[in-house]
Amino acid sequence: MVSDILLVVGVGVFAAALRSCRNPALFSLGNLALVATSFLAGWLLGGSVLLGAGFAAMWFLLPWFEILTRVRSLRLPLHRALEKCPPPPSGQFPAFGDLSEEMESAGYEYVEDVEWNHDGMRQFYRTFHHPQKRTSSAICLSEQDGFSFYFVTFTSRGLDGRTYLTWNYPFSYSMRLAPSVVLNKAEGDSDVAGIDEAHAVFLEAQGLEAEKLKPGCAEKLRSEIEADLRSQIEHNIACGILKRDGEEMIRYSLRGMFFLWTRFLREFVKLP
Repeated sequence: MVSDILLVVGVGVFAAALRSCRNPALFSLGNLALVATSFLAGWLLGGSVLLGAGFAAMWFLLPWFEILTRVRSLRLPLHRALEKCPPPPSGQFPAFGDLSEEMESAGYEYVEDVEWNHDGMRQFYRTFHHPQKRTSSAICLSEQDGFSFYFVTFTSRGLDGRTYLTWNYPFSYSMRLAPSVVLNKAEGDSDVAGIDEAHAVFLEAQGLEAEKLKPGCAEKLRSEIEADLRSQIEHNIACGILKRDGEEMIRYSLRGMFFLWTRFLREFVKLP
């Protein structure tokens, strides 16, 4: 019995050590080791393979608690108009000042700070534009119910109507991107210069020199972001992930809830 306890504890410590690694493959292995720890606890300490299987399965079923209690009742605005706003305070977003300086050091010109708010949710954007590169960028802060995270985006628009997006969004995205969006995901811990370089390499791989991109206009940047948000929502309604709830609101459908569950599974094992 003591040896069983030591084995379970040992696998658990091994899982925690792997999850502390920055390498995505090792982090994924750590998550799977957590599942193995739960299985061993049910099998060796509980005396039942079925109990072990039940403990292991809980890791994959727990997201349904939040999906059924919070996401099921979540209502979102169909149209997301962006309004000018003050920047977030440094205590709320400590990295904001450094990110802004890095963006301007990379040659991107500040445009404006905008946001949309709804029922405890807030999406903030500090937008920039680089006329020579024909590329816009943004520092984004997402907040909901006391939880917040940030990411950086670089966007170029082709003459064929496609949008080429590079970002370091830290999670699996909770909606499908519009078909016209070609996504390049950068490493989450990359600095602004690194993501800017990744975007340049991405465009080069697509055969897109600056002359093959739409020039863009700083004054139209806000309306372009709003149009991107509308296109994304309409695409997810068409896919059945979202559905209308009245004239001005949307919510996740049953299919959308299963989609969110698959997003969690991707995040759990860190699939690309």
